[in-house]
Amino acid sequence: MIDNYEFSGDPARLDAALVHRWLSTDAYWALGRTRAQQDEAIAGSLNFGAYDTVTGAQVAYARVITDRVTFAWLCDVYVAREVRGKGIGRALVAAVRDHLAPYDLRRILLATSDAHGVYENAGFQPLENPGQWMAYGRQ
Repeated sequence: MIDNYEFSGDPARLDAALVHRWLSTDAYWALGRTRAQQDEAIAGSLNFGAYDTVTGAQVAYARVITDRVTFAWLCDVYVAREVRGKGIGRALVAAVRDHLAPYDLRRILLATSDAHGVYENAGFQPLENPGQWMAYGRQ
């Protein structure tokens, strides 16, 4: 927890409409995502939020796709523009990492174009052998 903000993995606390608005209009990787797609993504994932402890308003979001045994994909990390620069993104990523720690996952992956420092602060590093990885679909 950082001053005036708390982090939770309780899906009942999520403001799904707000998350959809953030991602579909302001996140380069999810522009145009439909509300139905976002709702399905939420339903099939572990979801985390950061909340203002005074107002209760959600101020950030992160989603994890995982089998809870060997692998996880951290995605859709978003911090509301009005609270950026307060360390909320770094704290949220650390809270997600700590939540996943008991699973003793072999690997947690993510992709970012512009937030390397946020993830490095939580212990993420570039792939040692990126040439071993392959992808299917849109890039």
